[in-house]
Amino acid sequence: MNVEFDYDLTRDQWEALKALRLPAAKRRILDRLAVKNLITLGLAALTGAHPTITPKGRCVLLRGSPRLWDVAA
Repeated sequence: MNVEFDYDLTRDQWEALKALRLPAAKRRILDRLAVKNLITLGLAALTGAHPTITPKGRCVLLRGSPRLWDVAA
């Protein structure tokens, strides 16, 4: 298991990370604090005036949250 992609994100951070997959024009309003935290973690970046998901963020999103694994089991 690669611990590099294990993040204990809040529900708001997960929702913001999922929303960043969409084009900026199709996104609903994002939680600014959650996006700021994602940028700090390197999971998102500011591109122009809009936040975007980084390759690292995509890997984390695909891997999922360990807290969500318990719900799925």
